[in-house]
Amino acid sequence: MLAIGFIYLDGAITFSQTGPGRFFLVNNPDSARSILSTISGAMIGVAGTVFSVTLVALTLASSQFGPRLIKNFMYVRLNQIVLGSYISTYLYCLIVLNAVKESSENYFIPSLSILFAIIAAIFNIILLIVFIHRIAVSIQADKVISDIASFISKQVTVLFPEKMGDEPEAGQDLHVDEQKASYQTVLSVKCPCSGYFQYVDSASLLALITKNHAMLELHYRPGDYLIDNLEIGKLYTDKPLDPDQIAQLLSCLVIGKTKTAQQDLEFSIHQMVEIAARALSPGVNDPYTAIACIDHLSATMCYLAQVKFPSKYRVDENNNLRVIANSLDFEGVLDAAFNQIRQFAAGSTAVIIRLMEVLTIILGFTSKENQKKAVIKHARMTLAVGKQSIKETNDLNDLTERAQKILN
Repeated sequence: MLAIGFIYLDGAITFSQTGPGRFFLVNNPDSARSILSTISGAMIGVAGTVFSVTLVALTLASSQFGPRLIKNFMYVRLNQIVLGSYISTYLYCLIVLNAVKESSENYFIPSLSILFAIIAAIFNIILLIVFIHRIAVSIQADKVISDIASFISKQVTVLFPEKMGDEPEAGQDLHVDEQKASYQTVLSVKCPCSGYFQYVDSASLLALITKNHAMLELHYRPGDYLIDNLEIGKLYTDKPLDPDQIAQLLSCLVIGKTKTAQQDLEFSIHQMVEIAARALSPGVNDPYTAIACIDHLSATMCYLAQVKFPSKYRVDENNNLRVIANSLDFEGVLDAAFNQIRQFAAGSTAVIIRLMEVLTIILGFTSKENQKKAVIKHARMTLAVGKQSIKETNDLNDLTERAQKILN
């Protein structure tokens, strides 16, 4: 579109051959072709280099941090801009080059279009430098961990199913069993295909259930793997629903072949855990990266210890119970964050001691009894791993000293 627009301007505007513009505008057909050919050839060549550098970065990231992080690199806006800019500049030069005409009677030189091609080439050179710097920084362990931690910190502000309707009023007794018994029909909601439960269209689902004066109980939450024809929930209604209405209901539940982080906090946490697990493998043996992951995960858990988790009971605007969701709790997130790291940390004294230290910090932020019990349970398991794998008495004494702050 830019090429067509600039060629149209070149045809509508006549440039002076003697003014200051003669220093910037091309007036010779051979020079025009030479400039456009040089820029187009350089752009497609550099585009191949950019693709190669991107693939090398993805290969390094996949082997060092895990294949699930490739999506994170491809979603970086700068990478998309660079790849698109070089290809588009190449195509732009081809279109403008085709517009250059020279005959015995007249000739047409798109001078303004060529000037824009030169400016685009200068911009792409600067973009290449920025891109190489960004790629070099983006595959560093600290940068990757920091980016995931930043995403998690945004994600924990809205936990599933917080956006689905409203919570019941404080102290309200919903009499859930009585409400279930009040409906005349109970339909089993079956999964239409195998795959990962990715997303719930909360607004559409609640509107559909409210319209049919029904109530839905979900047995699974985003992030779970579902099997074809598995019962994923129960629908309580006063009248049977036809297949089209059931299909509309299922269309609000997105099931795909891969996990996504849209409504699945554990997916993002597992990305961080995977980096720590790879760092603790005998082939890598990088405890500092594992400790960095533990530090960022501890910040997430300290935040979650202070917030109110959304109720699994969701009501409509008239305060009628419509959805019973399968929701996250503090203990489940804590297990996802530290279970595998603790299991892989056996033999790494520094990681075990640091894990005990962050559990002490998390305990200081907890206020509910069930949260305290969950942290104490992890402290006991961490102490048990330390006693089994730490051979040095002084190191074991350091671990025991930190554990006493929690267990006493």
